[in-house]
Amino acid sequence: MKPKTIKTAYWISTVFFALFAIADGIGGVTRQQAGIDAMNMLGYPVYFLTIGGVAKLLGAIGILQTRYHTVKEWAYAGFAFQCIGAAVSWSFVGAEPFFVIFPLIVLAIMSVSYFFWKRYGQVKANSYIHENSYTK
Repeated sequence: MKPKTIKTAYWISTVFFALFAIADGIGGVTRQQAGIDAMNMLGYPVYFLTIGGVAKLLGAIGILQTRYHTVKEWAYAGFAFQCIGAAVSWSFVGAEPFFVIFPLIVLAIMSVSYFFWKRYGQVKANSYIHENSYTK
């Protein structure tokens, strides 16, 4: 793949995922009724909505920023844990398959973003080395 194609795929998947995370985070912080119903169904305290909402908003910022790679890594890891935990939680309460599968779909979208972020980093590093190497 060309570097421009990798960069475009990275930003499209990242923005799409970040918008989802921001919307979900706002829903958690504002304690929307659907979230309250989900927490009750799962047996979690409702205040988890606020904690999770704030974490998702901060995670979206962490994924969208381009300067601090460790922050971005941790944001991706946090979202991965959250998606896996959501799928497992829904399966434990015997929810419909959609509720178990949906967090895994979100995880797959996030994984595409992560893959292209890492790939673009490799391409940038290789082009930097190639451009700055000198021949005898």
